[in-house]
Order: sequence, then C-alpha cells, then structure tokens
Amino acid sequence: MGVRHGMFGVRGSGDTSGFGGLVRPTVLPRSTPPPYGDDDEVVRALTAALRRRGGASFAEAVEKVVVHCGQLTLHVAREHLPAVALALRDDPDLRFEMSLGASGVHYPDATARELHVVYPLQSITHNRRVMLETWAPDADPHVPTLTRVYPTTDWHERETYDFFGVIFDGHPSLTRIEMPDDWEGHPQRKDYPLGGIAVQYKGATIPPPDQRRAYS
Repeated sequence: MGVRHGMFGVRGSGDTSGFGGLVRPTVLPRSTPPPYGDDDEVVRALTAALRRRGGASFAEAVEKVVVHCGQLTLHVAREHLPAVALALRDDPDLRFEMSLGASGVHYPDATARELHVVYPLQSITHNRRVMLETWAPDADPHVPTLTRVYPTTDWHERETYDFFGVIFDGHPSLTRIEMPDDWEGHPQRKDYPLGGIAVQYKGATIPPPDQRRAYS
C-alpha cells in the first residue's frame, strides 16, 4: 500500500531519532480464512444476529475478518457500522456492552480509504474483545457516529475528528477537544507539516520541533 521512511524501531544502529533512513512497506493484514479458532463463536453469532434483524447480511456489512496477533478485527463498511455495533451490543450470545474508545489512523496511500477509525469493544458478560474497523476517503471523510449505541465514544470521536478530520455524522457535539477551536488542520494526519508553527507558552515562544535540534 506504500512505504514509510525514517520510522522508529531500527535496531543496532544507535539511532533513536526516527530519521535513520529506515524504509519499510506499509502492509495491512489480509483477510483471515476460517476457521477462526476461539473467535468462530463471535462470527457465527454475529452472522445469525444480523440475519434476525433483517438488515444487511454479514457478507454485505463485513468486508473482511482479520485475526492478527490473536486479535479479531471486523472490517465493516461505514454505512453498516451502527447496525453491526448494535447487534454486537444487544445479542445475548455477543453482549459487547462496552466501547473502549475510538482511534483514527491515516493511510495517505490507501486510495479512496485513507481515513480509518477503530473501535475496541469489550464483552464483560463473555470476557472477550473484538475490534471494529471502518474507513472513509479523504474526499468524503464521513462516518456514522456510534454515540447512540455507545455513549462513551462521545469524547473519543471528538478527538478523532480533532486530530484526523473524520466527520462523525449524527454526533451530538462534534467540536475540537484538544486543539483550539480556530486551529487549522488535523495534527495526527501523515500529511500534516512537522514543525513550522510557532507556539506560545506562558509568554515564551517555543520554536517549532524541526528547529529545536539538528540530527546529523
């Protein structure tokens, strides 16, 4: 899907700056073929729950199922996200009662799906977790809010909007939560400039990050 340059994590070079010339590809995990081991029960129960509700089927709502590093992730088309979340919350065989937040990810090279949002869900009843992941293009950065299903996602969706520019349709108060209201841009996107913005702090001017120190 692309490459990343100068990432942290290079070993054996002594470089801890993140600018050590490291180049590696950006690869998203592919769909995992069934069976899914312990997660088979979740997929079967969700398939049945969506069928009973009479809306989109599992195959229509979920683009792929990924089991990576022992974590089940359901990649859900954004228009079906609330219905899938509601089924996961309310079906007695699933009972994912708690959302642990919402996080944004920016993949600038993923054409037509550059912005991703990830929701980790926890079932207290059955003591298990599942991740919901959805996406939107830069040209149309809209994702349905999950605040009506999980009210605790309120501030997390605001933070994702603030830092990534994802617009959560139906959110009760989608305003910035970390940056000032008049701030331009979304600072955790990959195309956001590193440095070059003067910051005032307690009367002293703090230089931009790229001017504070130099790397040889």
